[in-house]
Amino acid sequence: MPTSTASARYEGFGKEGKGSISTRSGALNDQPYGFGTRFEGIPGTNPEELIAAAHAACFTMATSFALARAGHGDGTLDTTCKVTLEQKDGGFAVTRSALSLTATIPGISEKDFAAIADEAKATCPVSKLLNCEVTLERTLKA
Repeated sequence: MPTSTASARYEGFGKEGKGSISTRSGALNDQPYGFGTRFEGIPGTNPEELIAAAHAACFTMATSFALARAGHGDGTLDTTCKVTLEQKDGGFAVTRSALSLTATIPGISEKDFAAIADEAKATCPVSKLLNCEVTLERTLKA
């Protein structure tokens, strides 16, 4: 299995410091981040946004593969993930990753959809990595 690589650089310290994040693939190339992008809504990214993107992508792919194993070959999965950062124990902690899945899958029952999505939530590698509450809202469209 491949090893994924990313790097971060931070110049200056504290609130005045500025950082950038890059990935080996080039998907992120010196993407800015810092106090302002994390806490003040300034354009750029932040670690929690990247965790949310990773969790949404991982869960969606896990659900897709589980649906294929169950014999479903067509449909659409749209996932949003909201990661919550809170002050806790004198510092900060990611306390929740909330997945919200909307799916269109011809011929699947609500019961089978729920079981497959719940299993994907529990078994996707990013869910396993996170040390926080992981929730899932499911919507199956006709």
